[in-house]
Amino acid sequence: MIKKIQDAKVKKQTVVLRLDLNIPYSNGKSSDISRIEKTKETIHYLINNENKVVILSHFGRPDGKINKDLSLRKLLRYLQETLNLNIKFLPSLEIEMCRKEIIESPFPSIFLLENVRFSKLEEYNDPDFSSKLASLGDVYCNDAFSVSHRAHASTQGITNYLPSFAGFLVQSELKALSLALDKPSKPVTAIVGGSKISTKIELLNNLSDKVDFLVIGGAMANTLLSAQGFGIGKSLTEKKMLKTAEAIIEELESKDCKLVLPMDIICAHALDSTEDADTFSIDCCPIDKMILDIGPVTQKNIMDIVDKSKTVIWNGPLGAFETPPFDKGTNNIAKYVANRTFKKQLISIAGGGDTVSALKQAGSVSRFSYVSTAGGAFLEWLEGKSLPGIESLKL
Repeated sequence: MIKKIQDAKVKKQTVVLRLDLNIPYSNGKSSDISRIEKTKETIHYLINNENKVVILSHFGRPDGKINKDLSLRKLLRYLQETLNLNIKFLPSLEIEMCRKEIIESPFPSIFLLENVRFSKLEEYNDPDFSSKLASLGDVYCNDAFSVSHRAHASTQGITNYLPSFAGFLVQSELKALSLALDKPSKPVTAIVGGSKISTKIELLNNLSDKVDFLVIGGAMANTLLSAQGFGIGKSLTEKKMLKTAEAIIEELESKDCKLVLPMDIICAHALDSTEDADTFSIDCCPIDKMILDIGPVTQKNIMDIVDKSKTVIWNGPLGAFETPPFDKGTNNIAKYVANRTFKKQLISIAGGGDTVSALKQAGSVSRFSYVSTAGGAFLEWLEGKSLPGIESLKL
């Protein structure tokens, strides 16, 4: 059990609030402010209870150095417009100076501290820096599940110095993930895509103990297919991981988990050779072409498995979804899962950067039970790892 911010009953106090405002930003604008939109419930709750709120966040990877291109000042407009609140920007990590301005401001007020990663002490989880951040308030609230796998000063260290609680977004993430893995409605299907097995070994091992069907697509499926003796032409693969792939397949055969790989494939000479894209059986991949998507037979097979399932967990696209027509497999499965969810025939949980982008492209995000923006933290949870920022919030 974690401590929840609503249980703290904070009123007319100063709350140090860790958010993840690390949104995509280029050419003076952001293409996706969904992470900001998800902060609204916690911030409005705290402001409505007449508290002062001091927002901590990182932005990009400044490597412990001040970098004007990664200043949180750039995001102030998005925060104010989304929250419909006036926010005071604290332009440095001179904590005593910031503390003075916070103390002198009325209740309620809201502040945005400069990028905590402008100090190298943040990622070092330095106790002195953690203590200084804690000195800005009376209570700490973590509403940044997406960085809670990091033992940093603003996610874990600060909890040693202040009463610490989970915000509403963190609570939602944990509830959704519990539905997916801890107490799922069975049968459970995991759809795992992406490019590399090497980055998802722990994920596959953990899921294989908890799910009934493990559907693998994307380039990582190529390595497994190659390990089974199928020719994969010029497809992206990890040759050094073939023995590992063989071990994964053998391990799955010993468990009550069915491995589902592509039965037919969409191939082309290159990613930009869309005019020569064609469908082949998995045992007929041309030696001069590369696999770029799953075919219609595979899609139908996955849909049949989804029909049998009560819970679907999704991480990673099933093909080169950024380049039509190689987005069809991912789009069609996403829409199918979304439709079953909308009809209340399924619980569907998805997460990971490319996954969210793919589901948005398919127009399916709103119909999934829960779509996590957490990225690395979502993956580590699926891998069965404990998250330092969450462990610090437990009763």
